[in-house]
Amino acid sequence: MNSIVESAIVLLLVAAITLVGNSIGYDFGIVEAMPGMAVLFGICLAGILANHFVWKKLPTVLYVITFGMIVTLPGFPGAETFTAWVSKVNFLALTTPILAYAGVGIGKDLDALKKTGWRIVVVSIFVMAGTYIASAGIAHVVLNALGEI
Repeated sequence: MNSIVESAIVLLLVAAITLVGNSIGYDFGIVEAMPGMAVLFGICLAGILANHFVWKKLPTVLYVITFGMIVTLPGFPGAETFTAWVSKVNFLALTTPILAYAGVGIGKDLDALKKTGWRIVVVSIFVMAGTYIASAGIAHVVLNALGEI
């Protein structure tokens, strides 16, 4: 149970930082974005609980994505409302605290990072390039199919 409480506290901190960043960098105030952040918090917490109680062999992010997809499916009760609320939380405002947390995590294991050496740079470049090329290709196919280009 202790890990669930710790995860909930981290989620609350990320939510608070995101709300502040969302109000500073984008046109949505803290109060206006709070319902959307509450939905995102609930989805993430449900994913953590599902991972803890259902089947730990699956990654938590799989549960979070599944729950997020379910609550935004057309026909799901409140899907339009949830989508409208969450649309007031900017994606970049969400990434800022997450990336900061990842940076702190890497900073703790700096010795392990040093041991990987220059190879990690090469792998990172290929991963980023591959992701960019694949994303551009998928976007091109979809936009062609929709007749946008």
